[in-house]
Amino acid sequence: MPTLEAAPAPPVAPVRIAATRRPAARPAALSALITLIAVCGADAVAGVVPLGPLQRHTRSINDLGNQFIPFHEHLWDLLHGRADGGLLLNWQSGYGTSFLPDLGTYLGSPFALLVALFPRDRIDLAVYVITVLKMAAAAVAMTVLLLALRPAAPRRWMAGVLGASYALCGWSVLESIYNPMWLDGLIAFPLLCLVGHWARTGRRPVLGPLLVALAWIANFYTAYMATIGAGLVLLLLLYVDRDTDRRGRVRAVLLATRSFVIGIGLSAPLLFTIYLGTKHAHPGWVREFAPVSWPDYLARTLPGTYSFSSPAVFLGTGALLLACALAFHRAVPRRERYAWSGLALAVALSFQWKPAHLAWHAFVTPNGSPYRQTFILCGILVIAAWICLSYGIPGRRALLGGGGVLALIAAGAAFSELVSAWTYPLFALGLAAMTGGLLLARRGRRGLSLLALALLAGAQIAQAGVTTAYGDQQRAARMDGYPAWGAEHSARAALESDAPGWPGYRTDPGQRQITNNDPLLLGGEGGAYYSSLTPEVLNRTMTALGGGWTSRGRAIQSLDNPVTDAIFSVGARVRVAEKGGDPALIRAAATPPLVTLRPSGPQPAYGSNPFRNQELLLGARVYTTRTLTQGCPAGTDIFLWAPEHFGSARLGDGPVVEMRGGAPSRRAPLIPFGPSAGPGPASHITLTPADRHAELGCLDRGALARAVDRLRATGAASVSVSSSSVHAELPAGASGTAVFAMPRIAGWSCEVNGAGAAPAGDYLGLVAVPLSAGARSVSCDFRPPGLRSGSAVGVGALLALVGVGVRGPVRRRFRTGGA
Repeated sequence: MPTLEAAPAPPVAPVRIAATRRPAARPAALSALITLIAVCGADAVAGVVPLGPLQRHTRSINDLGNQFIPFHEHLWDLLHGRADGGLLLNWQSGYGTSFLPDLGTYLGSPFALLVALFPRDRIDLAVYVITVLKMAAAAVAMTVLLLALRPAAPRRWMAGVLGASYALCGWSVLESIYNPMWLDGLIAFPLLCLVGHWARTGRRPVLGPLLVALAWIANFYTAYMATIGAGLVLLLLLYVDRDTDRRGRVRAVLLATRSFVIGIGLSAPLLFTIYLGTKHAHPGWVREFAPVSWPDYLARTLPGTYSFSSPAVFLGTGALLLACALAFHRAVPRRERYAWSGLALAVALSFQWKPAHLAWHAFVTPNGSPYRQTFILCGILVIAAWICLSYGIPGRRALLGGGGVLALIAAGAAFSELVSAWTYPLFALGLAAMTGGLLLARRGRRGLSLLALALLAGAQIAQAGVTTAYGDQQRAARMDGYPAWGAEHSARAALESDAPGWPGYRTDPGQRQITNNDPLLLGGEGGAYYSSLTPEVLNRTMTALGGGWTSRGRAIQSLDNPVTDAIFSVGARVRVAEKGGDPALIRAAATPPLVTLRPSGPQPAYGSNPFRNQELLLGARVYTTRTLTQGCPAGTDIFLWAPEHFGSARLGDGPVVEMRGGAPSRRAPLIPFGPSAGPGPASHITLTPADRHAELGCLDRGALARAVDRLRATGAASVSVSSSSVHAELPAGASGTAVFAMPRIAGWSCEVNGAGAAPAGDYLGLVAVPLSAGARSVSCDFRPPGLRSGSAVGVGALLALVGVGVRGPVRRRFRTGGA
């Protein structure tokens, strides 16, 4: 009876790429094809926009619709010359915010530039195409890495299947598919491992640092994790390589370190601005790390599971079987099989230990999914699977050993509630397909090899496809969704374009939002802004003025209020009276210029009442404050302040207004209710549930008009704005303090009469410049903190890279001349 045990193969040096140089193009193309079929097919079956005959679910879930698509809309505007602002400053959001840190955080990937090829109203489709292309690129990068590590391996097409299993891991298809910037880390890990591999033989001294720089520029957050993972892989490769002595190992580490230091240095202009941007940002949610239960952890290695708070290690049963079989595969040198198995186990265990968890996440527990480093474990498991396969197809002993480990995993997962009806049937299908495919591939005949390929690729597509579709449905049921561009978007954007006035005045897309980044999505220059880099000064200022927010203060909402409109020079805004209603454009009778003057005197400070704070910044009394029972006098406008109220409000028998307050996650803004008819039922506001802390502000429109006239009369005679600067010509005899209608974020410097630039002052959270006698003009320029120092480091790294590039040819010429 023939045995299934593979005969021990002669050791193949894992580091010597010169043994064969057969191209990796076909396996790489195969990996990309499998990835595209699995993802696009699954989304079509699940009815996810923009695929499928029945588009039942929006893709724009959570931050994908709320942040990433609007930022890609803004990138489209920049690339087509239609944006207000440039690379340094975004004039459209938050009344003027730093843009370079956002660019580096959300739009640093070269793939993002593809948005320019799509119509503006199809950016959701553009982001989807970018997403699947990134996943395909990750599959290709992993395939190339596998064949670089073991180029002489038989059945090279199987590297393509494993490359696809990496790109289709659970972390990718369940978590990063709606966080597309994370997918740059999925590409970065195999590329950075390749840089380490080149360092072992002193190859690619220039390309290596460039790849490192590309990874860190594309997405520094996941590149940080990928760098740690690549370092672990390099150390393991050096440990198992018996052909390299101690001196060679040290040299390889030094060469790899040089590549990474230069590459990270090249990305410093972005890194420094992002780092300092986070220092000035409103703090996010700080969570205490809690390890996930082991049954849930084990369940996430299987297909057809979903959870936001556990590591999605699913790879496909085939890749996982090979990785588990490695320790039992005797054809693999003992040191190598135990080292790879041990590394995978150590990384898996590190996810459950708080110090290691913090190290993976730059020592800050992330706000949201706590296992963002999972793609590193998935990559290590795929490499281990390839090492197992590259020494010959595992025999009966190895397959039984690996199957036993898988059986234990499946048994432990049975205690988890994350297991779905799809999980175990898909698991069994994949196990049977993998076993059958390996048996067919062992025979070596072309026809049987093609059948084996069909089995293995088909199982991978089926498992990943069902897991992707299951995740699509679960996300749609559990998370907030945002619609793809439609008639409502077009109507509001058309109104915005009908009222262009910048920089004479701002146009705000309105308080009733489609997303928290409507100014980027629809156009205009509004107060809304949502980013992980939302400035603390913006949050503090808008909160003092009665503004609302969500996402623990990082998603600032527009404030529909004529006083703040006057303060920030908002001359037109889109207003929707009720949810689902038609938008209308509301224009202000008169608007102060972007630069106004305040008299000299002691520095004012905000109190706890938003109505008084607005008056303080405006420089005039315009409100009468009342209780709900008192109501507002006739002839005034009613504004409700109930920042912690979660429920509804209603004026008389008018429409119900939803309010979503409640610290620390949310804060309700001042709500406008229109003119008061005087005391009586028609002017009575009812809160459901009751809120005894609510207060009314009764706005005197006449007093406001007089205050606006004074600001116009004493304000700047003319204002001009560039992509990152403001210049104002002042009226004769100007004195006091020039106040700019933009938040005093870090990076502004100002000068009077074109001389003596200094950091801008602060007037109740706005940019301010004290004026001396004879002031005729005032100018302010913006440069993100960290850009100058980061550029200096970047130039130094570039010079070092040039030195590395010319060193090799010079040394070779010297040796040739010496000979």
